[in-house]
Amino acid sequence: MTHAPQIRIPATYMRGGTSKGVFFKLDDLPESARKPGPARDALLLRVIGSPDPYGKQIDGMGAATSSTSKTVILSRSSRPGHDVDYLFGQVSIDRPFVDWSGNCGNLSAAVGPFAIANGLVDADRVPSDGIATVRIWQANIGKTIVAHVPMADGAVQETGGFELDGVTFPAAEVRLEFMDPAEEGEGGSMFPTSNIVDDLEVPGVGTFKATMINSGIPTIFLEAEALGYKGTELQDDINGDAAALARFETIRAHGALRMGLIGTLEEATARQHTPKVAFVSPAREYVASSGKHIARQDTDVLVRALSMGKLHHAMMGTASVAIASAAAVPGTLVNLAAGGGERDMVCFGHPSGTLRVGAQAEPVDGEWKVTKAIMSRSARILMSGFVHVPQVFDGR
Repeated sequence: MTHAPQIRIPATYMRGGTSKGVFFKLDDLPESARKPGPARDALLLRVIGSPDPYGKQIDGMGAATSSTSKTVILSRSSRPGHDVDYLFGQVSIDRPFVDWSGNCGNLSAAVGPFAIANGLVDADRVPSDGIATVRIWQANIGKTIVAHVPMADGAVQETGGFELDGVTFPAAEVRLEFMDPAEEGEGGSMFPTSNIVDDLEVPGVGTFKATMINSGIPTIFLEAEALGYKGTELQDDINGDAAALARFETIRAHGALRMGLIGTLEEATARQHTPKVAFVSPAREYVASSGKHIARQDTDVLVRALSMGKLHHAMMGTASVAIASAAAVPGTLVNLAAGGGERDMVCFGHPSGTLRVGAQAEPVDGEWKVTKAIMSRSARILMSGFVHVPQVFDGR
């Protein structure tokens, strides 16, 4: 019996923020995978090692968490005022499914460095030393991200002293600006229900105060106390409780329906990446997963968020945009937990430590609008070369 050899595809394995993913240039993919569809999904699933009923992704590049089961496809942009088009695919671990419904804010930090290193940005826009400004079109959600990438001696600077809780080693700082993160989003406005706080009724579970926002990524914010939590929980406190995870998923499905993201509850199973569910509480001291002591005065508010059905080990970058946006609007659950009032910056505590984010919000024609959200991340290349993939999809 003749067995077809594996194919090899140029790829780069990168860390961006507190996530890792496999990065491709669009033109390097097999021809059948250069356009959306089953062939592309099958390829990326096989690269990552999904679906894996064991939940380990041993036979692929994934690392069995939502933070590491990610893929990115980049190409030069034909859109005026942009350098690169960025498409993100969240790969399910145990199901044959790639979710294209949202962005990954953490991996957004790696897009600029990858684009520069791979010649996707015009050379006259990249200084030999200093800061290169990379204009990114986020194709999943139709938004602009501006990355400020440090350069040294003609190459992307990856090492440095910037520390990011949730990442063990320091690196160079990459500053990100998410432009108009809620403009013309799903649901038509930043607050799809037109309210900054709703009563979210979840049959069989309860009714919860909720801030449902579409900025960065659709997110449902709940009060920790209403769920029986303090807001200081770490991953094992939530992820080891199957009943709690099932309850969060039920809340997420009903929230997605209320936000207009799905038409029926059943559709939530095919939309795992969005919306996110997060719970907030006023600042209090706790010990982060690294053992670092977080004092009450170190943060303005505590936030825990779930991604792909599990409590995230730190905080998703797109959810950080949602946190910054909600904190900037007086009266949201995030804003109230942070002490209320007007604010353009907030430092929130997450399971791995703290993060400072900012947003500029203002009322326009009776609705709140966020013009920009800002945060800093870091990124670096972990490995570059080729991924080797069995021919499990149609075409080369």
